[in-house]
Amino acid sequence: MVFWEAVVFIVAIGAIASVIKSHYRAKHGIIADEDGNERLAVDPEATRLKGEVAQLKERIAVLERLATDDNGARQLDREIEKLR
Repeated sequence: MVFWEAVVFIVAIGAIASVIKSHYRAKHGIIADEDGNERLAVDPEATRLKGEVAQLKERIAVLERLATDDNGARQLDREIEKLR
């Protein structure tokens, strides 16, 4: 009876490990292709957000340059006044 209990215990450990592994893979976006190779899934939302963050960084850099460049700010003020 001890032998069969050990077999059941080993099979249960294997099943639990398989469930944990599949949960981990799903949580981190890992997919397997038809050959069994694992890779990260490409998320279109993440790609869009990365592009948006890059654009915002560029805009912040321009705003920082305008805020810290005193001569440029004065010249910009003069140009705005000319347009009025």
